[in-house]
Amino acid sequence: MGEGPRFMALTPAVNLGPATALTCRECGNSRELGPHYACEECFGPLEISYDFGDVTRASIEAGPRNIWRYRGLLPVPENVADTPNLEPGLTRLVRADHLAESLGLQRLWVKDDSGNPTHSFKDRVVAVALAAARELGFKVLACPSTGNLANAVAAAAARAGIRSAVFVPSNLEAQKIITTAVYGGTFVTVDGNYDDVNRLASEIAGEQEDWAFVNVNVRPYYAEGSKTLGYEIAEQLGWRLPDQIVVPIASGSQLTKIDKAFQEFIRLGLVEDKPYKVFGAQAAGCDPVSAAFKAGHDVVRPVKPDTIAKSLAIGNPADGPYVLDAVRRTGGAVEDVTDEQVVEGIRLLARTEGIFGETAGGVTVGVLKKLVDSGALDPAAETVIINSGDGLKTLDAVAPVVGPSANIAPSLAAFRASGLA
Repeated sequence: MGEGPRFMALTPAVNLGPATALTCRECGNSRELGPHYACEECFGPLEISYDFGDVTRASIEAGPRNIWRYRGLLPVPENVADTPNLEPGLTRLVRADHLAESLGLQRLWVKDDSGNPTHSFKDRVVAVALAAARELGFKVLACPSTGNLANAVAAAAARAGIRSAVFVPSNLEAQKIITTAVYGGTFVTVDGNYDDVNRLASEIAGEQEDWAFVNVNVRPYYAEGSKTLGYEIAEQLGWRLPDQIVVPIASGSQLTKIDKAFQEFIRLGLVEDKPYKVFGAQAAGCDPVSAAFKAGHDVVRPVKPDTIAKSLAIGNPADGPYVLDAVRRTGGAVEDVTDEQVVEGIRLLARTEGIFGETAGGVTVGVLKKLVDSGALDPAAETVIINSGDGLKTLDAVAPVVGPSANIAPSLAAFRASGLA
């Protein structure tokens, strides 16, 4: 028998639904479910392996109107919906005809995840991480964050009745600092960028054994929450996949998990198998994956972030190489835009569709425009873009360039004289 990836038949000691093992994305070695995130053989990242049961369109549609309708495809206990949680997911898929017309596209949708409980997609990943962490026996929910994750962890822990501990760069947007502190957990600002904060969190995780750092020691479970974006898009399109999708890149996990969700739906026969293209979006001030893609490299070289898109400002993205794999396999690309183009992307989405996205949304819209203009993206193909958070979290980005149309006295004569009619 020829040698291949090592795999042991494992019996999980915990109840995490269809999850059966943790498997290395590099060498294929597997181990039991637990608070592990790096392979003991090659130090590669671990991800969840599954034995899916009989998951059908009907069984999904009969589920709750949140991410737990997909619990049969996630590493969570069967009764997860019965425990106190924020019930994220099933956010709007908006037909964006006005934005499409302005960019020269025929069929465009915006998956608007600003409608989640703390107004970003991070509520999805935190909900799955929390469910797994409780099953694994952790007592504290923690994270390093660029802001949105801090909001989601603090809120989810408060709802679950457990302690939270979050760590963020000290130069974070004021709105995200306030909307984390309000939940009353342990909240620490750190003098450094996100990569500095992440290193510190990894060190703390090694000492505080009952702390579940959602994106460190329970990262394999946390990352699976992003699959629900892909599931919802396919279901909301009438159980079919889009032709192409544009996803913002921070760590890169959101993009790779949306692709994974599409592949799982194909394998389960829930959608028709068809080609689709995945595109990644970065800010020029933090573009390590875009730079690697354009240079034809398989390795992503870390950078020091310098961009207004702070929620995407991860200079050493953990899933960077896997993003490259996904976009190349599907025939997509990775592109980046300047801070000025980010702001214009925010304003364009707002004035055409009434959706106020945060800076990550501005990055995605800006990259969409750039891809259309360059011919990299097919304007005739059905396209979905991700708006991952609410613009109220990043007001400073647009404050200098928007404001009242006029200031007038409280009289009809003043209104007439203003020329606003």
